[in-house]
Amino acid sequence: MRNRFDRQLSHLNADLTDMGMMIEEAIAGAVNVVLHEDRESAQNIIEADEDIDHKERAIEALCMKMLLQQQPVARDLRKISSALKMITDMERIGDQAADICEIAMRTNLNKDAVPSQIRDMTEATIFMVNTSVEAYVKNDAALARKVIEHDNVVDGLFNEVRELLVESIKKNSEGSDQAIDVLMIAKYIEKIADHAVNIAGWVVFSIIGEHI
Repeated sequence: MRNRFDRQLSHLNADLTDMGMMIEEAIAGAVNVVLHEDRESAQNIIEADEDIDHKERAIEALCMKMLLQQQPVARDLRKISSALKMITDMERIGDQAADICEIAMRTNLNKDAVPSQIRDMTEATIFMVNTSVEAYVKNDAALARKVIEHDNVVDGLFNEVRELLVESIKKNSEGSDQAIDVLMIAKYIEKIADHAVNIAGWVVFSIIGEHI
């Protein structure tokens, strides 16, 4: 029975890793759309959000199967219940990447008006998403805590973007609509980082049984 559970757990880890790669591609692709005005890629990312939704449902089904067949207790139960919580945040990350693309598609963003901090925010956020999933697979609470601490980096960059855009509006009110669109994009990236923090929090819970 334990061998079967371990095989299912290995499958769960692989599926979560796959979903993590999918949302990483969605984040990077969405910001690339903004920076390079690639409308064709934007549509692909919006459509790929459906694949992320399918992956979420597949993982959910596997978790429910493990709960019903294995009736796990203690740490094994926390492992599965945490995965169910994690995929909700991961699915929301896919939604927000698609939202960024929709903003880029419905507006004529000038890539020169996009602060360099947007790229830095993206890199930091992708690191957080990847590391949170890695922490789950490796049962590494210390690694998960690094994700939570790294949120300060994204928050600091978001504040810089906001200040730059406020100054830009003060100097050129005609560009206010575009500045607001860029600020919305930055806010979505900041929200994605918050979801990564949530994921890391569930990883810690799955290991030590305490919420942080």
